[in-house]
Amino acid sequence: MAREFQRGHKAKISDLTAGTDLYVGVQISGPGLTFDISCFGLDAEERLSDDRYFIFFNQPKSPEDSIQLLGAQSGDTESFRVTLDRIPSQIQKLSFTATIDGGGQMSQIAPGYLRIVAGGEEVARYSFDGGEFSTERAVMLGDLYLKDVWRFAAVGQGFDGGLDALLKNFGGEVAEEEPEAAPQQPAVPAQSQAPAFAPPAQAPAPAPSFGAPPAPAAAPSVHTAPTVAAPAPSAPAAPTSPQSFTPPGQTFTPPGAPPAGQYAPPGVPAGQFTPPGAVAGQFAPPGAPGAVPGQAQPFGGGTQLAPVPPEANVRVVLTKYAEAPVGDRWTEQNTNLVRATLTKDAPILAKQGSMVAYQGDIDFAHKGSGLLGKLTGALTGQGMSLMRCTGNGEVFLADEASRVFVIRLQGEQIYTSAQGVLAFDETLETEVRRIEGAGLPGGGFFSMLFSGTGAVVVKTRGVPVVLPVGAATYVDGNAVIAWSAGAQAVTTTSLRLRRSGYARQTTEAVNLQFRGAPGNFVVVQPFEV
Repeated sequence: MAREFQRGHKAKISDLTAGTDLYVGVQISGPGLTFDISCFGLDAEERLSDDRYFIFFNQPKSPEDSIQLLGAQSGDTESFRVTLDRIPSQIQKLSFTATIDGGGQMSQIAPGYLRIVAGGEEVARYSFDGGEFSTERAVMLGDLYLKDVWRFAAVGQGFDGGLDALLKNFGGEVAEEEPEAAPQQPAVPAQSQAPAFAPPAQAPAPAPSFGAPPAPAAAPSVHTAPTVAAPAPSAPAAPTSPQSFTPPGQTFTPPGAPPAGQYAPPGVPAGQFTPPGAVAGQFAPPGAPGAVPGQAQPFGGGTQLAPVPPEANVRVVLTKYAEAPVGDRWTEQNTNLVRATLTKDAPILAKQGSMVAYQGDIDFAHKGSGLLGKLTGALTGQGMSLMRCTGNGEVFLADEASRVFVIRLQGEQIYTSAQGVLAFDETLETEVRRIEGAGLPGGGFFSMLFSGTGAVVVKTRGVPVVLPVGAATYVDGNAVIAWSAGAQAVTTTSLRLRRSGYARQTTEAVNLQFRGAPGNFVVVQPFEV
């Protein structure tokens, strides 16, 4: 089943598929609208430094064929083939875009999508519609970008200026005037010559499959390079001396050395050295002569070490990892583990699969969110898969070794992202709130508002920083974890800022701006997808 993405969501390609030969399909339409769908191959500075990697109808492939324009098929308005392991190192991002050819606005488009298919199976889909846009005439739909590994980001960011604005954004040059030419047809092979990985035309929108080419009905008319058999490797030269060659799998023993397994260090009589793996108590380490009665004088000499009881060593190693003393209801066991002390009348809600251990009589049950909750989570990206923990005992919770800390509320409120929540008291009230967008077309983010009396366990990647909210505090939307309810947050574009101030991702042009009275704060993690 394809993984559904909302605008701003990101994931590693390796989490979606093990393949590197990808099909990227775009479906976009609108009454009376014509679209040009392109792919920009960008460098580390997010610039189109090599225009051979601007893939569109008039340039259907990159020099080494790592990016290819395939045309309309399987219900997709346009499609591409992307072979990640063939993309040259100077190309760090592929941005898939759509522009309106002629009049019109993106707010007029019907529901569409960008999807990724690997091995014939759809693995990712970003769905969008005109409600996400307003007066834009060009939009960046999604990115494949390299950040240690290849990743996918659902972008959904538009430009009022159309293709010209896109080109200028990526550092390309816009031609002053070009003579009008006949309408261009996509440079795509006929369906009878479609590549084998493309879906067949007669199939009702199947998932594309990169497989072996079908057997042709007749011999192709193109010339085929002759196959040249590689010469057989020459046999290795015979050794010049029987003593200078050791057959594979055997160990060379110097002349005069004792048999294998009985080698003694220099100065030690043969038979008086106990190799590693000998019975405990019959080998003295260097510097401990005569540590065990009956042991021969070892090499090196030194002062005898006092024997250490084995159980003492175990206690020394494990004591620092002992269970932390019980505090209140929530106890931070360590930086990556939290313990909740439960009673039958006070259950908690935790992320599904986060339990690593428990003691006592504890029951775990799936916590459904109902149809409305599922719809809200799908539309806002703030859905949570929860389990309800009830009973008497202790529950230990963690999530992929993320750092955890407990925020206790006493009739207070705090905002956070659903993805950053590990667990919370069931007594707390939750609500999805929209963050209005200033300068973000059709924009806005969503967050979770927790209120009441109880605790929220928040998880972060790395050690977070708590910033006081000043007159103008800007935070990357992917790095923010939580903020005080008294802080006003709005989304804002940062196109006027230097792009080098952010990591190499297009969506990082959208930030959260916080304003508020003294005493308000925002929590930021040092990690992004």
